[in-house]
Amino acid sequence: MNVIVSIGGSVLVPTVDAARVEVYASVVEQLDDAGHDLGIVVGGGPTAREYIGAARELGGNEVELDQIGVAATRLNARLLVAALGDRAAPEPLQTHNRAKEVFTHGDIPVMGGTVAGHTTDAVATALAEHVDADLLIYATSVDGVFDADPGQDDDASKFESMTAGELVDVVSSIELAAGSNAPVDLLATKLLQRSGLRAVVLDGTDPAALVDAVDGTHDGTDIVPRQS
Repeated sequence: MNVIVSIGGSVLVPTVDAARVEVYASVVEQLDDAGHDLGIVVGGGPTAREYIGAARELGGNEVELDQIGVAATRLNARLLVAALGDRAAPEPLQTHNRAKEVFTHGDIPVMGGTVAGHTTDAVATALAEHVDADLLIYATSVDGVFDADPGQDDDASKFESMTAGELVDVVSSIELAAGSNAPVDLLATKLLQRSGLRAVVLDGTDPAALVDAVDGTHDGTDIVPRQS
């Protein structure tokens, strides 16, 4: 199975902890040993937010802040590359074409961000489309997609399954609410809708959830292609 995983920075590197990254790498290695072809995109998490916050106070504009965020994602990605050793390309890849080339040759491409304005969820979705992935996994800090932000609404209920179009509607409504956080950003959901890929949104704080997603036994939300 061709599998692309978007790992949130707050999931992989909530703090700089080699043991945490090694556990995640061991799960990726387990899937690799099982014969799955993998690509990984890593987010910026707390590291990105800390640097972006400082740069904003220093007067940085939004493009400059995005570029700092991209640098942070690549720094996090380097930790995973180091943990994966010879299984991965030797450094975080910066273009989808290069990542596809590595993927096609059987190594694991690890990416961070690419350019200003593109989130790592969007980067992962585009990579999944580029390599014709069988499954795209969004490993987030929440256990699926809810009809409202569960951090803001105690009555929010989780979807077991939905289409990408339905996900676009949910994310759009959440992102309009001040202070709310959607499980997947709007750009990524629009790319997912375009691609027709199958995806899963799940709680990636337990790395073993990746194996559950590939096996189809996860506790997250399935994003299924629209029925023809």
